[in-house]
Amino acid sequence: MKAVGYKTPSPIADEASLVDIDLPKPTPTGHDILVEVKAVSVNPVDYKVRRSTPPQDTEWKVIGWDAAGIVTEIGEEVALFKVGDEVFYAGSITRPGSNSQFHLVDERIVGKKPSTLGWAQSAALPLTSITAWEALFDRLEVNKDVPGAARAIVIIGGAGGVGSIAVQIARQRTDLTVVATASRPETREWVKDLGAHHVLDHAKPLAAQVKALGIGVPAFAFSTTHTDEHVGEIAEFIAPQGRFALIDDPKNFDVMQFKRKSVSIHHELMFTRSIFGTPDIDEQGKLLNAVSQLVDSGTIRTTLNERWSPINAANLKKAHALLESGKAKGKIVLEGWTLP
Repeated sequence: MKAVGYKTPSPIADEASLVDIDLPKPTPTGHDILVEVKAVSVNPVDYKVRRSTPPQDTEWKVIGWDAAGIVTEIGEEVALFKVGDEVFYAGSITRPGSNSQFHLVDERIVGKKPSTLGWAQSAALPLTSITAWEALFDRLEVNKDVPGAARAIVIIGGAGGVGSIAVQIARQRTDLTVVATASRPETREWVKDLGAHHVLDHAKPLAAQVKALGIGVPAFAFSTTHTDEHVGEIAEFIAPQGRFALIDDPKNFDVMQFKRKSVSIHHELMFTRSIFGTPDIDEQGKLLNAVSQLVDSGTIRTTLNERWSPINAANLKKAHALLESGKAKGKIVLEGWTLP
């Protein structure tokens, strides 16, 4: 089968950073399903792994975690899907990735593809939707009030992949006032169009901007990017006993700034359930089915912004480079394989 991989972690400009390869087609067992991959999207985790993680026990490392496709074979313990089902999912960081023509994935972290979307539109959604949903409802518990605080959330990085879906979920599934940040005219318009009540400029101090809105002191903050640049402002604008979630890896993060306010800090990694095989691992499949239903009802929409074809090393290199530039808006998706 066709795939894209690498042997040595390297900068995206290196010729061997991503390479077109052929690998044996895998066979599903247990709870695994074998998916014929129709489209994949690219996330920051892709380039972070590509730059840092060598293959282990294999010649090639295949990355990629968002995918949409068709179930072609199933393991003996599979109960949720059958051959021919159309699915979407984000996979597990501990297993070979979705940048391959056929891909094994545990059925419990897979959802039914939205029937109203194509392959590319669907592939844009899984990883970011899981991240945003878990951050909002499992980590921040946004349906639980913070005493005296405004029922408001500030989402930093509202135009990125996670921010774009978090704005929609927060707006459509909660009664929160949704405040998102974006710094360029086109990204500010994108976030506003997704449903944010207010859009702030994260290139300027945030606390003063939040105060100027006159909405009260926000109960929640969700930082999707550059947390180390904004942590002081977050500590200033968030309510006492508020809840703060982040998904990136800040090098300088002084948690003592939050002690005086007793702010709880929550890390969100959507791979946790699959890494540890937690007892509630199937919550991710249920979550994706809920997202699929929201899409099909017209409540939320795909965050696809760039669609390229085919799925190959050259296009994946372009996608990685654009993401690493920090100038991407929404999701980049690759669709289809060039077959003999």
